[in-house]
Amino acid sequence: MTHPPLYQSRFDALQCCVLIPTYNNHKTLQRVIDDVHTYTRNIIVINDGSTDGTAKILKNFPFLKVVHIPVNKGKGNALKEGFKEAARLGYEYAVSMDSDGQHFPDDLQVFLNALEKRLPEDPELLVIGARKMDDPSVPDKSSIGNRFSSFWYWVETGVKLQDTQCGYRLYPLKQVNSLNLFTSRFELEIEVIVKAAWTGVRVINLPVKVLYDPNERVTHFRPWQDVARITLLNIGFVFMKLFYIAPRNFLRKLKSGKSKESKKTVSNKLPLE
Repeated sequence: MTHPPLYQSRFDALQCCVLIPTYNNHKTLQRVIDDVHTYTRNIIVINDGSTDGTAKILKNFPFLKVVHIPVNKGKGNALKEGFKEAARLGYEYAVSMDSDGQHFPDDLQVFLNALEKRLPEDPELLVIGARKMDDPSVPDKSSIGNRFSSFWYWVETGVKLQDTQCGYRLYPLKQVNSLNLFTSRFELEIEVIVKAAWTGVRVINLPVKVLYDPNERVTHFRPWQDVARITLLNIGFVFMKLFYIAPRNFLRKLKSGKSKESKKTVSNKLPLE
């Protein structure tokens, strides 16, 4: 590349990078990295124990920061390793995207725009890409699963989202790395947005494009096992919401109201000049 990446100055100013977790996506990985490099060189690839030609492909990109995980441990674990590495390198935000070619690199500007337009008092912003789920290329099971997930996210957090499952996301690293995250596979993407919302991080959707190419795309989502893990996680979160989060928020609101009333009373008793 003879010219600087198109968005490099914006990524640097925002202290932002791109995280690409990958596992046996040799068909699309090189193209994805090439396309992202058109926009930024701030790229971290997490090789999650791939057994195909991934390691060889990564050697073609000497500018990459690569985290090698010897044995496949799941997308969630790969993301957590990526979050820690990004923070270690001094980044404050990370955009995650999949390596199967379904995300469009030109949509990186969606996340950069959100960061640039955020309010000064709202640095803890987490943005999830919102796919057009009625697009003919979107598998029915993905559309149904997303509606199910979005409903439970609303129950657990009170936040209504159009898409809670898209892997194209912007994460605030300090806040995410401070969370106690215990899952390691696909369900981590649910765990992190629920716990982030519970700690006061603003979670929003912004529209992005998506491409599901049946000739290229390799998915490692296991319908029975992963749906079961996500379901159990949601059941646990509902109980946490009912018996811990909701009472905690009520007590905080009550305490805040009393504090404001106390300050108002003291103010009213101050002597006039």
